[in-house]
Amino acid sequence: MAAAHPNRWLVLLLVSSAVFLIVVDMTVLHTALPTLTRELGASASDKLWIVNAYSLVVAGLLPGCGTLGDKVGHKRMFTVGLALFGMASLVAAFAPTPAVLIGARALLAVGAATMMPATLSIIRLTFIDEKECALAIGLWGAVASGGSAIGPLIGGVLLQSFWWGSVFLINVPVVAAALAAALVVIPAGKGTSTTPWDFIGSLLILVGLVGLAYAIKEVAMAAPSYPAAAAMAAIGAAALLWFARRQRGSLSPLIDFTLFANQGFRTATLAALVSSFAVVGLALVLSQRLQLVLGYTPLQAALFLLPASVLAFVGGPLAGWLIPRLGADRVIAAALLLAGLGITGLFASANAGLLPQLLFLAAYGLGAGAAMAAASHAIMSHASAEHAGMAASIEEVSIELGGAIGVTVLGSLLAGVYSKLLVLPDNALPATVIATARDGIDEALVVARTLPADQAHQVTGAVYRAFDTAYFAALAVAAVLLIAIAVAAWRGRAYLPARAAG
Repeated sequence: MAAAHPNRWLVLLLVSSAVFLIVVDMTVLHTALPTLTRELGASASDKLWIVNAYSLVVAGLLPGCGTLGDKVGHKRMFTVGLALFGMASLVAAFAPTPAVLIGARALLAVGAATMMPATLSIIRLTFIDEKECALAIGLWGAVASGGSAIGPLIGGVLLQSFWWGSVFLINVPVVAAALAAALVVIPAGKGTSTTPWDFIGSLLILVGLVGLAYAIKEVAMAAPSYPAAAAMAAIGAAALLWFARRQRGSLSPLIDFTLFANQGFRTATLAALVSSFAVVGLALVLSQRLQLVLGYTPLQAALFLLPASVLAFVGGPLAGWLIPRLGADRVIAAALLLAGLGITGLFASANAGLLPQLLFLAAYGLGAGAAMAAASHAIMSHASAEHAGMAASIEEVSIELGGAIGVTVLGSLLAGVYSKLLVLPDNALPATVIATARDGIDEALVVARTLPADQAHQVTGAVYRAFDTAYFAALAVAAVLLIAIAVAAWRGRAYLPARAAG
């Protein structure tokens, strides 16, 4: 039996610091979005692409990068991705326009996709003992879920004293320190796989995800172009179908679909996706309501979200401790149910005062953190060492894709319901004011400041009512989805290899 790596816990710290940067960048802009929108003059469509370009590109590139890591070595992928991530952070910090920022976010995603599969693979190959590996992946999962949840807090703290670009600039010193340490501490290893890198397959995933996301956003706009939405949806669906057919006919696929024949693997993958959907999507809609409707500062909004962030960090190690005793399937089902009930309580207590909302947010954070960590362990438990990169990429695609779907669906639902239900006062508002107000709540509040006091009061009241209805709709969708998947996971549970006597 191979000896345990002497610096394995330091290795875990290094790869976890990189994961922290990756997942924080999924949500750090949520509290900065109103400020950024104002200072860069971003439209409602720009806002969603600024947030979503990152997750969509990461999800599209992850499968190819996972198998490439198996081929060329995970340490090499990790260090190259870390360097790319640092350079892209500099570009994003000083972006002068929304278009440049969207491009920088896409470049950040290339760096993230390059190194993220390597993080789980390095853990899988460094920790020989099964229980230590479960704990290590639990800690990794805590960082992944907690980092997503704590992103808005980091953004709020930075915006209290610095400009919006600081949310990216802070990455640079962390990247520099992690890169220097990684070159020394992480063990070198050559690739063990002969699987070729399928660039066309990665491109098909990216085209498919972007096409479907564009279609959803277009339908949710105040004046949608349904032909454009239908065309993009068709392109996206065709690209994903082509990808699936290409993989089934390949001798060395990016994603081995036979893995999904295992019920436990399917459940774990779906749980990771749904957990990320809730974490990222809810952070977006809640931070928008806190700042734009309730008048919180970015820091106050971030502090409101703190219970969810803290408990998400607790949920990961707790799941790692429970899995050998109860089985990953039971932990996944219970954690998803807790997260769904937490959001249900947040919905019911929205007007009941601060304390109940914070308690329900804490319950939601604990459940989401535990679900993501348990799902990560369950997915990786099915992978052999030589295919660790493929399993890691599937797990991370689930997280990134879940986040992208969360932003796309809940963000578009927020915009669409707001636009459809906004009823402005019948007192001869200019057509330009009405059109601008329907584009989004940010634009509506800016326009309201230019109106006479009585009109401004009526417009802001109508805007707040429409946005709150949209917010409650988004909460309801997230809660129903989590509870439904929890019930499905419990009813169809298949005990995973991770289960052992405690």
